[in-house]
Amino acid sequence: MFENRQLADIRLLERLERSDMQAYEEIFTRYYSTLCAYTRLYVRGGEIGENIIQDLMLWLWENRTTLHITESLSRYLFRATRNRCLKYLNHEMIERRVLGQLSEKLHDQFETPDFYVIEELQERIRKAVEQLPPSYREAFELNRFQHKTYEEIAILLNVSPKTVDYRIQQSLKILRITLKEYLPLISVLLLTN
Repeated sequence: MFENRQLADIRLLERLERSDMQAYEEIFTRYYSTLCAYTRLYVRGGEIGENIIQDLMLWLWENRTTLHITESLSRYLFRATRNRCLKYLNHEMIERRVLGQLSEKLHDQFETPDFYVIEELQERIRKAVEQLPPSYREAFELNRFQHKTYEEIAILLNVSPKTVDYRIQQSLKILRITLKEYLPLISVLLLTN
């Protein structure tokens, strides 16, 4: 039975590479529910898990012609799901740390901070960073939140340091526009090198 399933998956992948929408739908139907359940081992909230799997399935379709799956399809999808869940959790951890740092900085600057303003600012920063194009956001977060150098980021993302610089500068430009009314409060945290 295992060999039949593996052979069926190989054929599905071959059809998928030829842009066969029925093969994609079959993969989606076969694995979607199971992968969503698997995300619950890592993330809370079914909606988060569903979003992770929907993104994975969309990625699978968008990259169908360049896929190089050397293991079983199910093993590949479960590994990809785990990696995406861990990436999500890492992003959440970084976000909480940055928002905590921001809260501390604002608390230090003002004797009696308005916590409603802080909460609103934290939410606006989070949304503004989420709205950045993915390649910009990734470079920005690695530099500003994980304190990696342009050279380290270039190695991680397999791009040149100039590309990293460009992405971060564009991110800052977008954030300056998006968060202009809060700029004096956040410039210490986000806009300094």
